[in-house]
Amino acid sequence: MSNNPTKRRVLLVDDDSDFLWQQKVQLEAAGFEVSTAVGETEAKERLAECPPDLAVLDVMMDNPDTGFTLCYYIRKHAPKIPIILVTSIVSETGLDFALASESDRAWIRADALLAKPIRFEQLRREIDRLLPHETAATAEAH
Repeated sequence: MSNNPTKRRVLLVDDDSDFLWQQKVQLEAAGFEVSTAVGETEAKERLAECPPDLAVLDVMMDNPDTGFTLCYYIRKHAPKIPIILVTSIVSETGLDFALASESDRAWIRADALLAKPIRFEQLRREIDRLLPHETAATAEAH
């Protein structure tokens, strides 16, 4: 990823190559700069190379809790990066969790949680909420 101040950078992390490709294409068409990773190790490499403005993480990848582990890692090393967790846990396990309470937010550590399958409009709405559009003057100041 380049350091282009006019484009907001998004890191997508998922072990589903179809999901990565689909979201990457749509985010790039919407004007974002996107990098992808297929697991925890690759995600940490991308974070070190060029920290994103926002991260979108799947929960179940290398391990059933990889997304949570990455949330903790990002919060420790780059606490200002907003995080969106995407997961199919509800449909696959029947477990239901949300970010409704303080205790949920304390252990989940994400800013938003979306259940798969997600529509791009859902993801875009959360990104726009977490990354308000910069004004031209703000972008020039970078």
